Amino acid sequence: MKIIAFFPEIVERFYSNGLFVYISRFSRTLFGSIPFSVGDIFYSILILWILKWIWKVRKSWKISWKNNLLSVLSFVSIFYFAFHILWAFNYYRVPLFEKMNIKRAYSEQDLIEFTDKLIAKTNAVHLQITKDKNAKVVVPYSQDSIFKMSRNGYDNLAKTYPFFKYEIPSRKKSLFSLPLTYMGFGGYLNPFTNEAQVNYKVPMNGFAMVVNHEMAHQMGYASESECNFIGFLASVKNDDLYFKYAAYTLALKYSLRNIEALKGENVTIYFDKINAGILENFKEDKLFWESYHTFIDSGFEVFYDTFLKMNQQQDGMESYSKFIDLLINYNRF
Repeated sequence: MKIIAFFPEIVERFYSNGLFVYISRFSRTLFGSIPFSVGDIFYSILILWILKWIWKVRKSWKISWKNNLLSVLSFVSIFYFAFHILWAFNYYRVPLFEKMNIKRAYSEQDLIEFTDKLIAKTNAVHLQITKDKNAKVVVPYSQDSIFKMSRNGYDNLAKTYPFFKYEIPSRKKSLFSLPLTYMGFGGYLNPFTNEAQVNYKVPMNGFAMVVNHEMAHQMGYASESECNFIGFLASVKNDDLYFKYAAYTLALKYSLRNIEALKGENVTIYFDKINAGILENFKEDKLFWESYHTFIDSGFEVFYDTFLKMNQQQDGMESYSKFIDLLINYNRF
């Protein structure tokens, strides 16, 4: 893995735009039309099998610990190998900022100006939807409708960037949505079945962005910041206003967090510029996640932060907010 990291062009050419294309098409063709999550069932069976094995060897562990340890290491190595062959080599591909010729550095002033622009964009879309700056946005669509409508944004985006063309849908409501909520996640990609797993419990105002984020993972983009960026572009390119609203509000949240981190100031001073209805949606979203906050999401955040750092994302969980770096320098929406 360490050696491969030095050759992103080879990974990009022969894996991300080669072998992975055929693997992902096969997986989505095989599982995409099945209405439930095959990957979640696979994980459930795997967990039960592991628990059964642990129960079986519990008494003989001290006597046969060498053989049992060998079994564990063999399983982990096979699992790790399959994980990379089927999807995870994408962690080592050419970074998107290079592929799209986007700079990464920005100044404090750039961030402030970008945030003001985002506020104006978000306010405008909010008013187009509600006609009242004090009214919160309520999404009128079902989750299944959003799955279908998400394709429109990617189709429009692919007209400018053909490498974002999305084919063979395979997007599912995760059977693990409740655990995902307690862990603080809106969704995940199953690398073994290439199904985009979406947490159906998340607030509807952000549901479209979660779907588009996971669709970006399906296309072979492993970086969380890149998938946020791609999901944002696909959402603002969508003909539907609710998709645009989901994108702008997510970007605005991250942009305000970046200002807070960079300048160390209270971002509530920006709230006077934001429509009251948008702030109500922010409050609604915050209350939702706080209602599920336990030691579980704190512990899992540490675990996932370590996992990301081990896989070419040195910023760990902070990499989610790094898509603002790309947006500021892209600045064409």
